Amino acid sequence: MPRTRTTRRRQNTRVPRSSATLPEFDRGACPEHLVTRRQLRALNLSPGGHGPVAVLRCKRCRYTPQWSCPHPGRAWLLDVNLAVPKRIPTLAQERALDRAMEARQRCGKCGRRYFHCLPVSLGICLECHDGTPADPSTYAHEPRHDLAA
Repeated sequence: MPRTRTTRRRQNTRVPRSSATLPEFDRGACPEHLVTRRQLRALNLSPGGHGPVAVLRCKRCRYTPQWSCPHPGRAWLLDVNLAVPKRIPTLAQERALDRAMEARQRCGKCGRRYFHCLPVSLGICLECHDGTPADPSTYAHEPRHDLAA
C-alpha cells in the first residue's frame, strides 16, 4: 500500500523590519552602488570575498512594509565598491580545460571527436556501442581551439 504524501508547510517567522539583520530595499528603490550577483557578473566583477550588504525585497512584500521579507524570491545585494575584477584564466588553465573537454568528447573505440559530450556510462559513442548512425555534422573534423586567452 502506497504511503500517503505529507506536505510540510514552511514556517515563516515574521520579523519586524526594524530589527532585521541587514537593511532591506524595495525594488526600484535601492542605491546605485548596490547590485545583485547577476548584475555584478554583467559588470565583469566578482564579490571579492565579501558577503551581501543588503536585501532586495520580493514583489509580494511591498504591501507589508513593516515586516522583513522571508520569501525565497528576495535577492542579496552586493556593494560594487567592494567588488574586484573577475579572474581571467591563464593559457595553461585554458589548455587543461580544453584537454579535459576533449577527453569527454572523444570516443574510446573509434577515436572520433564530437561536438557534444559522450555518455559517461558507455565511454564510447552510440555508433560504436549499438550501431546507431551519427550525423556527420556532429563530428569535430579539425581540432577546435576556442581558447579565450
